[in-house]
Amino acid sequence: MIFQRALRRELISTAGAVFTTLFTIIITVMLIKILGQAAGGQIASQDVVALIGFQSLNYMPILLILTGYISVLLVVTRSYQDSEMVVWFASGQSLVRWIQPVLWFGLPIIVLTIILSFVATPWANSQSAQYRERFEKREDISRVSPGKFQESAAANRIFFVEGLSGDSSKVKNVFVNTQQDGKNSIVVAKEGNIELDKNGDKFLILSKGRRYDVLSSQNEFRLMEFERYGVLVASNSQAVSGDKSARALPTADLLKDRNGFNMGELLWRLSLPLMALCLMLLAIPLGFVNPRVGRSGSLVIALLLYITYSNVVSIFQASVVQGRTSFGLAWWPMHLAVLIIIGLLFMWRLNVNSRYHPLVMWSAVKHARLIKIKKTAAT
Repeated sequence: MIFQRALRRELISTAGAVFTTLFTIIITVMLIKILGQAAGGQIASQDVVALIGFQSLNYMPILLILTGYISVLLVVTRSYQDSEMVVWFASGQSLVRWIQPVLWFGLPIIVLTIILSFVATPWANSQSAQYRERFEKREDISRVSPGKFQESAAANRIFFVEGLSGDSSKVKNVFVNTQQDGKNSIVVAKEGNIELDKNGDKFLILSKGRRYDVLSSQNEFRLMEFERYGVLVASNSQAVSGDKSARALPTADLLKDRNGFNMGELLWRLSLPLMALCLMLLAIPLGFVNPRVGRSGSLVIALLLYITYSNVVSIFQASVVQGRTSFGLAWWPMHLAVLIIIGLLFMWRLNVNSRYHPLVMWSAVKHARLIKIKKTAAT
């Protein structure tokens, strides 16, 4: 009991440090990316914090999986390097005794991964898509910065205003260039404001200005002066629908419509908690290091195994999406293969003195080769 409490305490402290480091890296990368999008006019500046939060929820399952995997690996490796495992084995204890405290440590991580992958992540993807779509479908005049030419969302209109009012609903000295159906129209006005009609459509109402129409096909030029002129900038039919892809659908909707994309997404969500469990168990035998040798080699191998595991899951997901493999045959083989590898590694670490242990067999091969060389030299 004392050993298990001490081990859980060390695992929790290590996990806190690992999670903080990984989360800081992810947040920094996302902040740079999203701020760049905001500066480029792809998202609204007031939505930056919300989008960072949604993206954090999206990456959280992977962060939790890596946190549990790396934490167990670091603790086991440190025990080998500090010769604590030598004392552990000398007292008659087995490496299998590490499984129970590791599972108790990993249970909250697995539960959180299930909640995030099946509930929180789809909601975050849907909300993020709605924020971006709302920005794309907002009225064109709210996109305009004073003193800067700005293209409309439909790419058929260019705005220029000299100034905006405090609530961005009124503009001064307006220039609008519209190209539609082979006709080029230029409208200039002293002022304008946003109005909402009875159907919910938004119009930019310009006052005291002129309109110039150029018909290139007929070589015709028209000039009109007006006291009041309306330009449609947002239709009420452009409702924000959000992301309808499989990544943003609730799990219940995936089960209702079992097409390839939905089943592929369901496979990925189901694989995340299974990956968290398998990787933490894999880290126990994988954490072996020679106390007289550095631990960088085992960490590199552990990283390669995680990348391979994740890529294999992605391959099976793509196979389900493309219809080459059914969901029932695709969700379990890679996890079963990892469990078999875990069992083999435990057997390897437990039966060090067995004649079938790889190190013993390698030593026997080298010994036989050395004897053969000596016989050859003697003859």
